[in-house]
Amino acid sequence: MTPPGWHPDPGHSGKGPAQERWWDGVQWTGHVRASPGAARRRWIRVGVAVTVGAVVLAAIGGGVYLLGEDGNGRPDTAASSPSAAPDPTDAPDGGEKDGGTGGQGNGGENDDGQGPGQQLPPTEPGYATDLAAGISLPVPKGWKGTSGAVGANLTTGEHTCPGDTTETCVRGGVFSAPAAAMKLTAETPEEAAKKDIAVNAKESYGGKTYGKLVSHEELKSEAVTVAGGKGYAVRWKVVTEKGDDGYVESLVFPSPASKDMLVVVRSGFDINKDAPELSVMDEITGKIKAASGAGGSTGGAV
Repeated sequence: MTPPGWHPDPGHSGKGPAQERWWDGVQWTGHVRASPGAARRRWIRVGVAVTVGAVVLAAIGGGVYLLGEDGNGRPDTAASSPSAAPDPTDAPDGGEKDGGTGGQGNGGENDDGQGPGQQLPPTEPGYATDLAAGISLPVPKGWKGTSGAVGANLTTGEHTCPGDTTETCVRGGVFSAPAAAMKLTAETPEEAAKKDIAVNAKESYGGKTYGKLVSHEELKSEAVTVAGGKGYAVRWKVVTEKGDDGYVESLVFPSPASKDMLVVVRSGFDINKDAPELSVMDEITGKIKAASGAGGSTGGAV
């Protein structure tokens, strides 16, 4: 008999990122979450890159490389029966119900591609909300913002990836997620940011879309205040083998909703005349706020 746990949702339509549904050992329940695998496929390069998923959200940024298919070029699909054993500490708490998610950007478009089964994030004009992290990211004019039950992202400037013309990258991207969802363990924001920056750089500008990373230069490593909390940011300038070089930043701070939770915000901007100015990265950081109902500081749109 298949044990209880999170498994590919047999009812997923195939549109948007794949999701998982809780199998209680006898039947499928109404509890759903985004699939960790869907995250990696949906946002991979932050030429930045971005990963979106319920428990694994990875980098983002400039060269973000947009994928809606699996590694064999097939659309994401869900299996009809569960097979993997669950993590008993990862069971649903009974509070999550089927629903939709959506994001709203300032001048951008709503993106409800998270699938029909996830908890609805609060809608705030001009912001993209990361429900799990308890924060909202300001959406700059002309950017696209996407909210999610776990993770939120901002992107702009889609273009053909320099190293792989079959994929699409973006000039600028910002992505948030709880540190635990990214499997990043650390005691302090400083420790987490310093751990994450190398991973961010590699996932943003390494690999076939930008070629290998040739070198990097640290531009800053300093304490910052974000949404009323004491955080830490590390920023690198990276040199790529193919295409534009870029700026990547890993920002970590305590969640306004729970001081025991660390939130990671990964940013990546191409160094290109069509990419956002580096100052926009700081503007976004300065206007991150607590999501509605989470408490904490507030801020205006960029």
